[in-house]
Amino acid sequence: MPHDVSLIATIAAAFGLAMIFGLLATRLKMPPLVGYLLAGVMIGPATPGFVADVGLASQLAEIGVMLLMFGVGLHFSLDDLMAVKRIAVPGAIVQITVATLLGMATAHFWGWGLGASIVFGLCLSVASTVVLLRALEAKGLLKSVNGQIAVGWLVVEDLVMVLVLVLLPALAGLLQAPGVDLGAGGNAAATAGVVPADLWKTIALTLAKVTAFIVLMLVVGRRVLPKLLWAVARAGSQELFTLSVVAIAVGVAFGAGKLFDVSFALGAFFAGMMMRESEFSHRAADETLPLRDAFAVLFFVSVGMLFDPSVIWTQPFKLLVVVAIIMIGKTLAAVALVLAFRYPLNTALTVGASLAQIGEFSFILAGLGVALGLMPAEGQSLVLAGALISIAANTALFSAIEPLRQWVLQRSELARRLERRDDPLAELPASTAHHLLSGQVVLVGYGLVGQRIAQALRERHIPYVVADQNREVVDSLREAGIPAVCGDALTEEVLIQAHIAEAAMLVIAIPDTLNVRKMVEIARTLNPAIAVVLRTHNEEEAALLREESLGEVFLEEHELARGMSAHILAQFSR
Repeated sequence: MPHDVSLIATIAAAFGLAMIFGLLATRLKMPPLVGYLLAGVMIGPATPGFVADVGLASQLAEIGVMLLMFGVGLHFSLDDLMAVKRIAVPGAIVQITVATLLGMATAHFWGWGLGASIVFGLCLSVASTVVLLRALEAKGLLKSVNGQIAVGWLVVEDLVMVLVLVLLPALAGLLQAPGVDLGAGGNAAATAGVVPADLWKTIALTLAKVTAFIVLMLVVGRRVLPKLLWAVARAGSQELFTLSVVAIAVGVAFGAGKLFDVSFALGAFFAGMMMRESEFSHRAADETLPLRDAFAVLFFVSVGMLFDPSVIWTQPFKLLVVVAIIMIGKTLAAVALVLAFRYPLNTALTVGASLAQIGEFSFILAGLGVALGLMPAEGQSLVLAGALISIAANTALFSAIEPLRQWVLQRSELARRLERRDDPLAELPASTAHHLLSGQVVLVGYGLVGQRIAQALRERHIPYVVADQNREVVDSLREAGIPAVCGDALTEEVLIQAHIAEAAMLVIAIPDTLNVRKMVEIARTLNPAIAVVLRTHNEEEAALLREESLGEVFLEEHELARGMSAHILAQFSR
C-alpha cells in the first residue's frame, strides 16, 4: 500500500462531511449545497484540524465543473429559450448590467481597481443553475410559464458568463494596471500590462479560436457525437454506454482547453448540447446523473475550502452590502423588468426570487479573477460568503412568494392593477367571430399536449379558445387567427374572457394538479353544465381527482394527448 493517500483522504473527508452537513442543511429546510460548502470550510486551510489537499481538490473541482456544464448542455433547449426570448434575453442582459454596475460601484467605493470591480460585479450578477432548477422542481414550477421564463433567463445568463470566461484572460492585461497592490490575491505576473496592439491581437486570436471550436462542434460534433452514442448503445452494455458519455464530456472539455484555449466549462457545455441531438440524450442524462452529482459535491466542497470564514466578523459591513446586492438589488431589478414586459405580479415575484442567489459561475469567475490577479482574495471570500447566505435563504424566499403576493394584493390597489394588468392580450379582440365563442372548447395551456389537442380540433372544425400565460404564445396564436387570451386561468377574468359561460368543454392541458380544483370550481360556477377534461402525472393524483369528480383524467404525456383528443372529438360527434 502506498503511503501517500492524500487523494483518497481528500475524497473521503469531502464526501463524508458533505453527507453530514448536507443532511443537516436538509433538516433545516435549506438546500444541501449549503452543507457541501460548509464541509469544504471545515477541511479547508482556514479552519483547524484536518486540512485536505487543496491542489487535488481543485483538480477534482475542474471535473465537477465539466460534468455540471455538460449536464446544463444536455438540458439546454433552444426551442425552450426561443419560446420566452422576448423577455429572457433582454431581461437577463439588463439585469446582469444592473447587478454588475452595483457591484462595480461598491468595489470602487472600497478602493478596488477597475479589473477587480468588474469581476466582482459580474460575480454578483449571475444566479446558480443548480439552485434554481432544484427550487423550481421542489415547488412544482419547472414546467410552468413562470418556471420557463426563469430557466430561459438563467440560460441567457449562463451563456453571457461563458463568453466572459473566454474573454477575461485576454482582457486581464488591460484591466490590471501595473503597480496595483492586490494584497494576498495579487499576481505579479499578471500585472505586467499589455500594450494595446498586442491586446487586440490577443482578443482577435481568442475569438478566432472560440469561433473555430464552436463551428467544429456545430458542424462536426453535431453529426459525430450522436452517431458515436448510437454505435455504443447498439453494443448493449450499460457500463460502456455510461463510460462513453463521461469520456465524451471530459474528452471534449479537455480537448477544447488544450487545442482551442477555451474554458473546460465551454467545451463541456457544447459537448452536452451536441449530445442532446441524439435520441439517447435522456438516457445519457439519467445514467450519468449520479456521477455528475458526486463530482458536483466535490466542486462545492472545493469552493468551500477556499473560503476564509474570518471575513464574516472582520468585514461584516462589506458582507451585508454584498448580500443586499444579491438578494435585494438583483431581485428588484428582475421584478421591475418582468413587470415592464407586462407580465403579472406573480410571474415577477417568481423570477425575482429565482435570481436572488449566486452559485457555480460566480465561484468559477471569482477563482479566475484571483488567479489572473484581477481581484483580491478578500473579494473571493465575500463572494463565497454571499453565496452561502443567499443559497441558504433562497428556499425561504420561494416559500414567501405566495403569502407576500396575497398580503400585497390585500393592501395595495397598485398591486391589484399590476396583477390584472391592462394588457391588450388579456382580452379577446372584439372582431372575434361569435360562432367561435359559443359551444367552444376552452383549452388551458398550449404546450406539447395543448398543441396536439388544438390540431385535432382544427381538423374536425371544432371551435376553441386558448388560455395561456405566455404572452409570446398568445401573440403568435392571434397572428395565426386563433382566438387566444393571455393570463392565469385560475382567475375568473381569464375564463370569462374565454367565454367559459358559453363553452361546451374545459380542457386543462397544463401539468398543474395542485390548482386544477380551483380552476374547475370557477368554471362550474360560471357554467354548471360544462364538461371537464384534465391531465395528471401519476395514478395517485388521477385517483384523487377522479374521487372528487373533477372530470375525465388522462395520464402520460404522449398517450395523454391522443386520449384526450379522442375523448373530446367523441363528445362533439354525438
